[in-house]
Amino acid sequence: MRIEKMTIHKIEMPLKRPFVTAVNTVNNRSLLIVEVESADGVVGWGECSAFDTPWYTEETTDTCLYMMKEFLIPEMLEEKEFGYPEDLSAIFSHYRGHHMAKSCLETALWDVYAKSEGRPLADVLGGRRRELEVGIAIGMQAHTDDLLFKIDEALQSGYRRIKLKVKPGEDLDMLASVRSRFPEAPLMADANSSYRLDDLERLKEIDQFNLMMIEQPLGATDFVEHAELQKVLRTPVCLDESIISFETAQTAVALGSCKIIAIKHSRVGGLMEAKRIHDYCQKHDVKVWAGGMIESGIGKVHNIALASLDGFEIPGDITASTRYWEQDIITPEIKLENGKVIVSDAPGIGYEVNRKQLERYTVEKVSFK
Repeated sequence: MRIEKMTIHKIEMPLKRPFVTAVNTVNNRSLLIVEVESADGVVGWGECSAFDTPWYTEETTDTCLYMMKEFLIPEMLEEKEFGYPEDLSAIFSHYRGHHMAKSCLETALWDVYAKSEGRPLADVLGGRRRELEVGIAIGMQAHTDDLLFKIDEALQSGYRRIKLKVKPGEDLDMLASVRSRFPEAPLMADANSSYRLDDLERLKEIDQFNLMMIEQPLGATDFVEHAELQKVLRTPVCLDESIISFETAQTAVALGSCKIIAIKHSRVGGLMEAKRIHDYCQKHDVKVWAGGMIESGIGKVHNIALASLDGFEIPGDITASTRYWEQDIITPEIKLENGKVIVSDAPGIGYEVNRKQLERYTVEKVSFK
């Protein structure tokens, strides 16, 4: 592959409704969409899913934009020729961190590579499943009745797993109400690091609700503390924000910090690193699932390709396009069919970018040759 041109589209997509977590509320989604064109005219697409502020990771939309403009893209254009997308890891290795910026460029190159090979990206990655059960994340609601309505709506729509946001003081009563109304629903709780080990007695009460897992209850670097927590909880602990690389996944498994890992290719630096974590967890009997980042369709279809790998047995955060957006920037839009999404058999990511919609949302655009 010879790269001829790269373009960053910074976009602002308004959510249909605010998404509330334990630590932040998202009303509008800033995203960086990268377009990579090869000498053969093949165009690939990637997405940077960092947020406006560093509440989730240290990276933000603007730090990623700066990193790509000043360092990563110049390195790629100086290299020009790529035999395989994995080559980017060596090229970027002397830049510490900045995983979301790196992932954005790597995923775009994967799309170019798969299209050049005339193969679906899922096949190139080694995915074999063609139907994926999917789940949904529901943000915090001001009133329990509103939450119960949204859960019922999600279950009626066919979602196979419901993730609820929790934090100290907004957890046990809410979960009790939900479990009373939906005694058999597949539920999990996501704390976004809002608890501390001092909250142990409160966290132990979560066992009564028969949850699939509690996601990231403690701090992102609290591997030892999570191991202590997992020893006393029947509910499986899932690590999310803690897993930023293959090495952090190794640490979590070695210490017994969790029984489940949420893999987000954007957070770990790309699809190849995500696949390494997936393969490692399979060997060590740790379950994995594909987490979401309130992405546009471009980020989501990369997630679909990754989730087609055999180890992703837990329904991932791969919602229909209409979940967050009045109109997505891909065509056709992602649709739910009986609680599942179908993995495209078209080359690359398998979807076209709706350039009219992309331009509608674009607030900044910069090209490189």
